[in-house]
Formats: sequence, C-alpha cells, structure tokens
Amino acid sequence: MHEKKTPDIRSNIISGIFFGIGLMALIDEIIFHQILQWHHFYDHSTPFIGILSDGLLNAFALFAVVLGLFMFADLNRRERRHASTWVASFFIGLGGFQLFDGIVNHKLLQIHQVRYGVEILPYDLAWNITGALLLSIGIVLMIRARKQRQAG
Repeated sequence: MHEKKTPDIRSNIISGIFFGIGLMALIDEIIFHQILQWHHFYDHSTPFIGILSDGLLNAFALFAVVLGLFMFADLNRRERRHASTWVASFFIGLGGFQLFDGIVNHKLLQIHQVRYGVEILPYDLAWNITGALLLSIGIVLMIRARKQRQAG
C-alpha cells in the first residue's frame, strides 16, 4: 500500500515565492524595460549602466525562476507538493515583487519610475494596485490552503 506523504509546506512556500518573484521580474523587464522601453532598472547614469542594470535584473529573475522550478520539481519527485499552498505562494511572490518595485525602487530609492514624460500618478496607482491585488489574492489563497491542510 502506498502511504501518502506529508507535504513540505516550507519548501512549497519558498518555491512558489521564488517562482512568482522571478516571473514578475521577467515580465517587468521584458515588457517595460525592453519592449516599451519606459525605463531601465537604474536610470540615473549612462545608457550603458541602465542596460547593464537591466541585465543584472534579468539574471536575478532567471535565477529565481529556475530555483523555484527546481524546488517544485524536487517537491513533486518526493511527493511532498501541496498545490494550493504553492499557488498561494506564487501569487504572494508576484504581488510582493510588484509592490516592492513600486514602493521601494520607484518611490523610496527613486532608482527609476514606471514611465517618464507623463503624469506619473496613474501609472504609480496602476502599478501598486496591481501588486496589492496579486498579493491579496495570494494571502486569501494561503488562508484557504492552511484551512485545507488543517481539515486534512
């Protein structure tokens, strides 16, 4: 008889968060930095430094995505995955990155803005509200996942 293994909740959370952070960083980098060319990760220097900072952000994002996926694959291999916890963590990673970027990078450190040459408030609101919405979805899903685990 095949015994059901206990999910590794901590690893599910870390894996989902890393994957969410990495994916959102890649979405930001690809859409806003490369396709739309609204900003670079660091905008207060030469174009070379701006592009270099984008490359470093890309490297970080790819590392986070790969780490999250390797951890997810290991959880599956060991039969210790808890899907609802992982999905909740994924949304927390997405929203957490978006809010961190919008609040810390855009406003506190001011290393770049969402876009230049326009009224920034609508862009800031859209950026941060999207991040807060994704983070809220993750928190609600995490509460549901915890209840599901407790119900057994």
